[in-house]
Amino acid sequence: MMVKAAGLRVDHVFLDLEDAVAPSARVVARGMIVDALNNLDWQAKTRCVRINDVSTEYCHDDIIEVVTGAGERLDSIMLTKAKRAHDVIFVHLLLDQLEQKLGLKHRIGIECLIEEVEGMMNVDEIAACSDRLECLIFGMGDYAASQTMNLKSVGDAGDDAGGKSGGGYPPDIWHYPRYKLSIACRAHGLDPVDGPYANFKNPAALKTECVRAMTLGMAGKWAIHPDQVEIVQAAFTPDQKEVALARKQRQAYNEALAQGLGAIKVDGVMVDAASVRILQNLIDRAEILGL
Repeated sequence: MMVKAAGLRVDHVFLDLEDAVAPSARVVARGMIVDALNNLDWQAKTRCVRINDVSTEYCHDDIIEVVTGAGERLDSIMLTKAKRAHDVIFVHLLLDQLEQKLGLKHRIGIECLIEEVEGMMNVDEIAACSDRLECLIFGMGDYAASQTMNLKSVGDAGDDAGGKSGGGYPPDIWHYPRYKLSIACRAHGLDPVDGPYANFKNPAALKTECVRAMTLGMAGKWAIHPDQVEIVQAAFTPDQKEVALARKQRQAYNEALAQGLGAIKVDGVMVDAASVRILQNLIDRAEILGL
């Protein structure tokens, strides 16, 4: 799986030491991950390792062994099941010590999974606690278990692929936690990332979930299978025609400002200060992607 993952042209890939690994295999898995990071030709822009949470016996050594063995090839550490700011600060301080000890040339970031009800309650505090934090991820699988939600599979929203109620729960069951996490992230300069949709044989439902996450301002969504990658990338990549129109409207507005005007019409659409802020978000995303 790691060999296959290394060849995928994705924005981000993480190697797992947590739920996808049996407890009896986690110590051995650290060495496998170190070897993979050092010796495989990774196409992903960001390489990350998901570690066990701070309440386990594994967390401390997960960080030490992976960073010691492959710190130069590692972009970020993903902390699981964070419940409070102190959980993140523990990882932050340990990385401080390791980077000094090893003389690493770059600073390793922290990604944080919000997947417990306590973490969602404390999400603002968590988002503000460390300048190593790069993103918060909504882990709906464990979150559903933490809240004792009655769902069929991870990422299931209780409705059909078209967004209509399927008898489980009127859409969208994830609206509140996605919204709350996204607000906390944007207030503190972090990327909000949506978690996985487990049924990789239902591309229509995955597309619906991508649209919902993106509409709320989330920066991306996990893919758990290569077949999901193209769908997710398409959903979160700005349409080039929309980007061109946004740039045209922004330019017209800037020219109007120079003439002392505060609101104008561009091709029959009103453009003012508020709408330009929204346009700028689209333009910024496009520029990050080189569009």
